[in-house]
Amino acid sequence: MSFDLVVVGEGGGPDETNLSAYLFKPSTAPWEDGIVALEAGSGQGAVQRLLHSDPRLFNLPGHPSPRTKPYSASEIYSLVRCFLISHAHLDHVNSLVLSAGSLGGPRKRLFAAKQTLADLERVFDDRIWPNLASWDEDDDNSKLLYTILDISDAYATLIPGVSVRGFQVSHGHNAAGNYDSTAFFIRCDVTEREFLFFGDLEPDELSLSPKTINVWRVAAPKIPGSLSTIFIECSWPSSRSDDMLYGHLKPEHLVHELEVLALEVAKVRNTASPPARPARKRQRLNSAATSPPSDVRGVLNGVRVFVIHCKDDLDAPGRPNQTLIIAQIKALVEVKGLGVEILAARQGMRIQI
Repeated sequence: MSFDLVVVGEGGGPDETNLSAYLFKPSTAPWEDGIVALEAGSGQGAVQRLLHSDPRLFNLPGHPSPRTKPYSASEIYSLVRCFLISHAHLDHVNSLVLSAGSLGGPRKRLFAAKQTLADLERVFDDRIWPNLASWDEDDDNSKLLYTILDISDAYATLIPGVSVRGFQVSHGHNAAGNYDSTAFFIRCDVTEREFLFFGDLEPDELSLSPKTINVWRVAAPKIPGSLSTIFIECSWPSSRSDDMLYGHLKPEHLVHELEVLALEVAKVRNTASPPARPARKRQRLNSAATSPPSDVRGVLNGVRVFVIHCKDDLDAPGRPNQTLIIAQIKALVEVKGLGVEILAARQGMRIQI
């Protein structure tokens, strides 16, 4: 195992107590050595409630730290060394903003694409919220240090032993033009294993600026050897019409994206081991009717996909939308025979990667 991850929140709203937020660390290190906060929709309040239900949430089996006393929520966030943010929508930064003035421990880097940081500057402007973030490395009065995550071929160090590579993905279109989110390849530098995490995204087949294919092409050679875990959103059930997705996925589009990934994986494997007979003409990837050839059935064996950002129906008890969305995805995946394991990320879940 390379990482220990706790799901602080995985919902896509409107329930403000369960918004996108994940805390993780290298599996061989104690939490005290430093935590990465991946997204920050929910935060200390959510962790406090989770610890009330499970005081040993962060004392994982086999934990390398000798600590026996349960952590408090404020202690956990004092151990956060950096935040990694996919985009600046409130359901991904709400707790980052509200808790910035009360964060304990050393100053924390705020990693994000340049435009995302520019958007956050408009929040930390001494009007919407006090200015608690700075670009100045020597400004010890600010709680957060803006740090641009360059979208390039290089991995950037988040904390010792953990690196990230970011890719822009499309999250819809508004009056100002295309709105981008980010996908992250997060790597343990010791084991060279990684996981892939998507911020919000729309399907390439509907996008005016399709970019997810670039992520799949980089992921394909890694699967399932060094990359076997993916976190990806599916906000709406199948009944949602395409013109009402608002830059998100529903099951049909998510499974189509997984088909595209499978095709890319098959291409990589076929290149490594050319078939004896001539290859069939490749089908277009940008067609909603695209279906994988029979030789990609089972191609994603060994890959598990955690579905995140399901939007809640607050008039119904429990998480019926999430249950429905997961069932719909599983049914479609079974028909396609891709071999991928579909799992629901749930608030308070501990995941080992």
